[in-house]
Formats: sequence, C-alpha cells, structure tokens
Amino acid sequence: MILFPCCKINLGLNIVGVRPDGYHDIETVFYPIPLFDALEITEMDARFPSQSDCDLKVTGNKVDCDEQNNLVVKAYEVMRQAHPIPRVHIHLHKSIPSQAGLGGGSADAAYTLRLLNKLFDLGMTQEKLQKMAAKLGADCPFFIGDKAAYATGIGDILSTLDNFSLAGFWLGVVKPDISISTAEAYAKVKVEKTMISCLDIVRQDVDTWPGRLTNSFEASVYSGHPRLRQIKEKLYDMGADYAQMSGSGSAHFGIFRSKPTRLNEQFPDDFTFVCQL
Repeated sequence: MILFPCCKINLGLNIVGVRPDGYHDIETVFYPIPLFDALEITEMDARFPSQSDCDLKVTGNKVDCDEQNNLVVKAYEVMRQAHPIPRVHIHLHKSIPSQAGLGGGSADAAYTLRLLNKLFDLGMTQEKLQKMAAKLGADCPFFIGDKAAYATGIGDILSTLDNFSLAGFWLGVVKPDISISTAEAYAKVKVEKTMISCLDIVRQDVDTWPGRLTNSFEASVYSGHPRLRQIKEKLYDMGADYAQMSGSGSAHFGIFRSKPTRLNEQFPDDFTFVCQL
C-alpha cells in the first residue's frame, strides 16, 4: 500500500513566548504544497530474517540519519505500542529536501501512522492519529489532515482553515545547500508578541503581505547565512507578490501571479520546485 506524503510552507511564523518546559509558543499558518515523497508499507513475512520489526529502506534524496533513527521507524514503534501490528517493510523515497523548513520528515512520520492505520484496519480517528503524531514532533499532527491550518502552541494546536486557499497562484521554492538546525535557529531568535496575528494577515490580499507577514527566524538566520537573504530578495526581483523563508529554513518560497519560468536559471546550483497551487 502506497501513500505520497506532501510537505508544507509556513505563511508567517511568529515566536510569541517561551514555555516553562523550554519549548517556544508559536503562531503560523501551515499550507500544504504538492511536493511529495513516496511511502510504501507491506507486511513482513514471518520467515523474513530481519533484525528489526520495521525494515526501512530509503532511496532518493540523502537523509542525514541512520535508517533506524528515522521518524518513520519511530512512528511505527509508537503505533505498535498502541496496537499489536505485524512486522513491516517500509520503502521511503525522498523527493522533499531535508533540513529545509518544509516538514518533510514530519510528513513521512504522520503518513506512516495514516498508512499503518489503513493497512491494518485499525479504525483510528483523525483526532486519535493527531494525538499520536504529536508524540513524534510538533508539526506532525498537521500532516494527518493535510489542510491549511492556523497553528498555535508549539505548532500542535490546529484550527483548519476551510475557506482559505491560494488556488490559482504559482509557487516557486528554492532550497540551497545550507542546512539550519533547529537548535541554531532558536539560539538567537527574538521572542515577541505580535500586534496582529499571521492568520488575520493571510486573510487579506497577498500583495498586502510583504512587510507585515513575517518569519521570526529570518533575522537571526540571515545574520549567519547572508546568502539566504539574497535568495529572498531575488524572488522579489523575479516578480513574487510575497516571499519568505519557510519554517527555520533554509528553503525559501515565492508566491507569484504567473509562472516563474526562470527559477532554474536564477538558482542553477540549488534545488528548485515550481507548481501552480
């Protein structure tokens, strides 16, 4: 059985507080985009000589972790603690770049839960799957539903935005060969409550977003990686109505009224992706 995990961009990302446990409170709008990994799960034959109950094979883009430490395996283990599911083979083909701020790893984990639920007919509701996904990562619950959502808390409190859509716009994504760790991103980030939430801003016309819809990580990340600021500026030079770093980076996106046909030319050494939303 196969599913295709999508990824997301953040429309605004404000760090608004620090919790007693050291985590940060945020507000952001998660928006799914049609850039996909591929995830296949099959039941393992009882005679198959595997040392692991979850035999994972990763192809495509390189993932910087041991396969048994992958979130996909952790998702299987979390599910198995709740349900006595069989041993499995999992094939994950990576197309979504890692350490990009696009949530590819979280999507893979959430889709693993979804696929196990479907494959073994476990009957878990979306709400139960989201609670289970929260054990794996703050943005994992979003990928259980895959619909635009306003996220608060540590990113795990979701309000689905049924009437919000960027349909008809074009999206250009640029991921340079720069990796930003979560620890690095949070080390210098400024915590600041906002006068107007990103939710209120995204409900207005896209051409009103620049200068108002912000990502709290950009200032600190740009100070250490000035090329990232240049990517954002170039997206605007290409005609983007709005451009931003997604999550804690390093991927950037631009939202355009018409197809950005020269993205590969402008960023020949970087991963690029163009689609109509």
